[in-house]
Amino acid sequence: MATCEVCGNEYDKTFEVRGPDGTTHTFDSFECAIHALAPICAHCSCRIIGHGVETDAGIFCCAHCAEAEGQTAIVDRA
Repeated sequence: MATCEVCGNEYDKTFEVRGPDGTTHTFDSFECAIHALAPICAHCSCRIIGHGVETDAGIFCCAHCAEAEGQTAIVDRA
């Protein structure tokens, strides 16, 4: 059994995820993996689980948040 690095749960079905920096992380749920690794929106601070949008000003969960930070070239739908 391995231990989740976020919640400390010892579990026989943990899984490993390689982070953006190449390090390996052990989790017992996708919830813990998201909490540890998902980027945070530069405007509303929510965890970005989908694609998000990225500009020179940062990464955002949606075009609305990017626009709120002055990034007007991003649109959700054209």
